[in-house]
Amino acid sequence: MKEITVQELKQKIDNKEDFQIIDVREPFEYEMSNINGLNIPLAGVVLEADKISRDKPVIMQCRSGARSAAALNQLEQQFGYTNLYNLKGGILAWAAEFEPGMKVY
Repeated sequence: MKEITVQELKQKIDNKEDFQIIDVREPFEYEMSNINGLNIPLAGVVLEADKISRDKPVIMQCRSGARSAAALNQLEQQFGYTNLYNLKGGILAWAAEFEPGMKVY
């Protein structure tokens, strides 16, 4: 599984690179705090795979990195995705590094 750090993600954002963020947390978690990804809860990732890009890098993100890793594995195994990256440490790492005031749980 390929991973990306929050520092690498911030660099992509700052450089205005073309990529997609998929946030696999539940809607109530996403509403509390997010980094502007598309919210597709883990349970719906397979059903909504058509919303996930195949032609640019896709960063899979959750609270700590566990659910996004599970989503990434499902997409790679069932649909053959090769452009997926797991955000190491999830939104907890993002908040700790860049947004200490962000509401996390």
